Amino acid sequence: MKYLAEFSDPALAKRLVDQIHATVTQPWAMMEVCGGQTHTIVRHGIDQLLPDGVEMIHGPGCPVCVTPLEIIDKALEIASQPGVIFCSFGDMLRVPGSGRDLFRIKSEGGDVRVVYSPLDALNLARENPDKQVVFFGIGFETTAPPNAMTVYQAKKLGIENFSLLVSHVRVPPAIEAIMQSPNCRVQAFLAAGHVCSVMGVEEYPELAEKYKVPIVVTGFEPLDILAGILRTVIQLEKGEHTLENAYRRAVRDEGNPAAKAMLADVFETTDRAWRGIGMIPQSGWRLSERYREYDAEYRFQVRDIKTEESTVCRSGEVLQGHIKPHECEAFGTLCTPRNPLGATMVSSEGACAAYYLYRRLQTPTPAPTAMGDNSLAGATSPSATSPAASQQTSADNKEVSSVG
Repeated sequence: MKYLAEFSDPALAKRLVDQIHATVTQPWAMMEVCGGQTHTIVRHGIDQLLPDGVEMIHGPGCPVCVTPLEIIDKALEIASQPGVIFCSFGDMLRVPGSGRDLFRIKSEGGDVRVVYSPLDALNLARENPDKQVVFFGIGFETTAPPNAMTVYQAKKLGIENFSLLVSHVRVPPAIEAIMQSPNCRVQAFLAAGHVCSVMGVEEYPELAEKYKVPIVVTGFEPLDILAGILRTVIQLEKGEHTLENAYRRAVRDEGNPAAKAMLADVFETTDRAWRGIGMIPQSGWRLSERYREYDAEYRFQVRDIKTEESTVCRSGEVLQGHIKPHECEAFGTLCTPRNPLGATMVSSEGACAAYYLYRRLQTPTPAPTAMGDNSLAGATSPSATSPAASQQTSADNKEVSSVG
């Protein structure tokens, strides 16, 4: 296939769904790691088309969602200081801290700017030598290389008024933490193709063998997801647990050597807290000693800020796959895109945002056994709407889809 539309072809999708139904003989639970995959699954109703008992568990693969509350509060503290230009991608501006967000800081006079690349922030530093320019560097392995390159360039060019607030996390340690959880129900993983396009697949065979779980590297279009699910259930039914690369058009086994070399130079691994989940050993990156002078936490002395998570928001349970978003008591009532309690309702990749946007407001009815001709045209199967959620306006949906 050569064109994007082909990866949403209803006839091909129906064929894959039929193959999945013909393969499955017992219940299985698998986790898609990436939030982008979650949105594809919910938008197209893929989970509702699977055989009874085959469950998709939504993983913690949304970088905005897992950015810890204390990092958000550090960002707010830095952004509110005079003489600072605080730069971020747009999806972070609505993420709530302990009592406010970056939009609030901006409305109170802080110089908060949306940029489309960390190099934009570096250019701002060059153009404003009398200001301290800070870029909020979040994300998984996919966004880490350009952030690393920006710090490398800042040092090379001698730009001293630029710094990076780092909140980078790594996928393999998160998979290990999920499998070590006493409440874990995950029997297989759909790994994130864009992460593997950078890092390769070398860390996954050991995890598959250690925890006896199939891991299939998968893309993000409907047919990518369905093909990944089919390969996964074939392994599960056979009792196998290996790494498969089902996204070879984008992922080489060795990944991107140049990007990996840049990461090894600029960053070093560290323990990292994940929002709603807690500390996962060696699951993140921080600037290495060579580049520590560009670390905003040190430059602005905010390393000691500590916070406590909301007791109402259950996003941590959503991120670990313990509950679905609509099973949270606050979902659609106390927590909406206009008034979010947690990042999973704000982010364009958040599971709560997906369930709200595509009206998964109650437990869906059982799936049909085959896919209709128009099932992948962009609409999901209809589901019930709770009275409280139905009072929200369509502006909420537009707001979710525009974030990020």
